Amino acid sequence: MAADSLFDHRRENLIEQEQPLAARMRPRTLDEYIGQEHIVGPGRLLRRAIQADQLSSVIFYGPPGTGKTTLARVIANTTSAHFIAINAVLAGVKDIREATETAQQQRGLYGRKTILFVDEVHRFNKAQQDALLPWVENGVVILIGATTENPYFSVNRPLVSRSRIFQLKPLLESDLYAVARQALADRERGYGKLNVQIDDDALAHLVNVANGDARALLNALELAVETTQPEGERLSVIGNQSSATDYRLPITNDPLIHITLAVAEESIQRRAVLYDKEGDYHFDTISAYIKSLRGSDPDAALYWLAKMVYAGEDPRFIFRRMLIFAGEDVGLADPQALLVVTAAAEAFDRVGLPEGRFHLTLATLYLATAAKSNSALGFFDALAAVEQEREAEVPTHLRDGNRDKEGFGHGEGYLYPHAFRDHWVAQQYLPAAMQGKVFYQPGDTGREAAIKVEVERRREAQLAAMVEGEGVGPPEVLTFTGDAAGRARDQWLQRTISGAGQRLASQRERIMQAAQIQRHHRVLDLHAGSGLLTWEALRRAPEGGVTALARSAQEAEALRQQAGRLPEIERPAILQGDFDELPELLLAHQWPAPATAASENHPSSFIVPPSPRFDAIVGRNALTRHPDKPAAALMLAALLSENGHISLAETTPLHTQRLYRLVDLTTLDENLVQQIVAAEEAIYQQPDDPLVNWDEKVLQRAFEAAGLVTQVSLERERSQMQVTAGLLARWFTPAGHGERPSYIDRLRQRLDANSCATVETLYRQQLAQRAVSWETTTVYLAASARHDPLGDNQTKFQG
Repeated sequence: MAADSLFDHRRENLIEQEQPLAARMRPRTLDEYIGQEHIVGPGRLLRRAIQADQLSSVIFYGPPGTGKTTLARVIANTTSAHFIAINAVLAGVKDIREATETAQQQRGLYGRKTILFVDEVHRFNKAQQDALLPWVENGVVILIGATTENPYFSVNRPLVSRSRIFQLKPLLESDLYAVARQALADRERGYGKLNVQIDDDALAHLVNVANGDARALLNALELAVETTQPEGERLSVIGNQSSATDYRLPITNDPLIHITLAVAEESIQRRAVLYDKEGDYHFDTISAYIKSLRGSDPDAALYWLAKMVYAGEDPRFIFRRMLIFAGEDVGLADPQALLVVTAAAEAFDRVGLPEGRFHLTLATLYLATAAKSNSALGFFDALAAVEQEREAEVPTHLRDGNRDKEGFGHGEGYLYPHAFRDHWVAQQYLPAAMQGKVFYQPGDTGREAAIKVEVERRREAQLAAMVEGEGVGPPEVLTFTGDAAGRARDQWLQRTISGAGQRLASQRERIMQAAQIQRHHRVLDLHAGSGLLTWEALRRAPEGGVTALARSAQEAEALRQQAGRLPEIERPAILQGDFDELPELLLAHQWPAPATAASENHPSSFIVPPSPRFDAIVGRNALTRHPDKPAAALMLAALLSENGHISLAETTPLHTQRLYRLVDLTTLDENLVQQIVAAEEAIYQQPDDPLVNWDEKVLQRAFEAAGLVTQVSLERERSQMQVTAGLLARWFTPAGHGERPSYIDRLRQRLDANSCATVETLYRQQLAQRAVSWETTTVYLAASARHDPLGDNQTKFQG
């Protein structure tokens, strides 16, 4: 038995030594792991989970050579759980059953969790994935899947819904340089014992052609080293002495292995293009191509076209997509586009490759430079109306009158357009209940610009005909005749009062879009309130983290109760206090820290590190009432990361609706009218009132002074508001001690008691229980850091 064990150990050592360089150099710990900072960088969700040994089921998705299997091995070396690894290409239901039985034994006998790593999990068929599902669901195994295919398409939805998806990106050039240096310096697993000199241009070639694939880089480096004849005894150097990438190894007497550019080019000759005809890269590349055409960027369109042709994409597929694009995105702005693409496709069928690439190029350039219009999408609006609206009958005058004109009056009243000037006449063509619906929205570029003018002119005439009753077909001859057309006109002309929910949703989308939040970002919500921005930020940055500032204990408690439905590691950090207390609140908060940071002073898995800087800071009415906008901007700049963004929406009362514009003042004395206007305008000129003493220029100057690149825009919006008895009472009831002055308080500063009474009587008579058009002005501010000019402020605000 001892001899067998000895031979087994020797065989394992030989296998390990004879492994390819890429396999030998797999990182064993997170500290050795290179790249993917967006998911395993300090403070990121996955790193925290690994270090705290609190991992839940995950699926790693990304191109080859980005570290999916390696990350699983790192987890295996870090976790205290039992680790089982299988490959979906070789494993079947039997292997899954054996793994789950082992997991149950580990739990029952030792109380240990089991992590099951399934490499190439997308290779499992539905039956195999279904066999694994119940054990993942009941927690017997924690699944780690690795796949190069989009898991949302290649993995069963139930498995995906029970796992967190982490997308790995191709490695950066700096990461690949680090991988190469690591392999050349490692004496145990790499070439640290050899005297290797690799020229700068040779290493740059390997890194460039590897195209973000660490495995391809290491394979090429291995081939270059193993096949190069040693020269003699020299110093081992990576790069020349003057190079920024200069890297020296210890002096050795071993023969020199010199890797030149020529050797590197022989080792890796052709760039590997990530492309497959049925997977993500296929769809992502054609998507980039179409979006480049839509964006009228001929250079980008040619690049993506070349990438598809280089990878062997079927040109007929590309032409098919161009034909769709000509109808969907060019349309009537340039009707010739469809003809050009059709002609190019037919020419390609006759010529073939390689000369047919000229026709691909011609069609691509025509579409990229053509005027654009997506007005053809109006069909889908019409289709939605057909699906959702109650079935509408064909208007009587449009019906076929050849069969039953005498009996039912079908076709009666139809106006024959060719009998009129310009071959057009205003009349009703839509069903009565659909009158006023607009489906076709002509663009204002290319040929469609002229079409737009004509369509709008005719619509105006149709509207006039509809309102005045001309051109509306008579009702069908039935036993009962009602004013169906009149009811349709009323329905069409009635305005619906807009709800606040829609406006807030639109505002939220605009704030988030300007913040440019990515999945791994750290986000700060400055005014959480009910969580309008907080929960959206959490959805957009699931692998990062969200911090929300609640201004009251009630708001904070409500947010915590809502967050309680989430796993603890995914919950937002909820702080409670005023805006100016934010730096202290951040410093005092217990931020999750790696388990290794725990000590006798901090026995739990929480310590008090320096407060984080945020990739995105968002807020809605966070600064509206703040008395010192420059100080607030400076504080936010200090909390912003180097490439971070600030996105705020602030309602400015300075531009708000004036009450005197809602009433008819012509019945009053002209002097009194002027006094009323002056008294109300004076409300918004109070220099000591932070609610009204600022506008968008003040806000912009404050953030620019804080060293941020700043853009502001104003949006004026009108919405219907009901003037209730309660609202009138708030306007005309004097404020109590310590409260803000009411409207009537402000008027009394300039008007006598009789004039104030006249104003109140007039407003109550004209506005009570009326819906009025109310104007609101919102300032949208987008700011970003230039290059981190606020390092000193970071120290000031973060202690």
